[in-house]
Amino acid sequence: MTDALELDALWEDFHRAVNMTSQELAAWLRVSDAAEESEPVPEHAGTPTGQHVLAILQKRRTDLTDDDIEVMYEVVDAVSAQADVENEPEPEETRRRHQLMTLGHDPLRP
Repeated sequence: MTDALELDALWEDFHRAVNMTSQELAAWLRVSDAAEESEPVPEHAGTPTGQHVLAILQKRRTDLTDDDIEVMYEVVDAVSAQADVENEPEPEETRRRHQLMTLGHDPLRP
């Protein structure tokens, strides 16, 4: 398990990286997973990681599990890696933007 200071820093980093609210992320996961002929059950929409991020957003820091902490590190690393590639993607780079939005980060949001 992560010590308290490291967990505090991770909590802050995660919430800085995830700049979408839980409602926005849930809506995005439903939209991104919808197909022309079907739409998934809302609780099962999106990628497993996107669903896990959504679950973390709905938790208190004291309720985090080791799996939650691992996903939080992955999300912070993924968002940081994308920021290192370029500052912010242009609107037409929708594929990369949509991948980040699945993790709860909208790169077009200030």
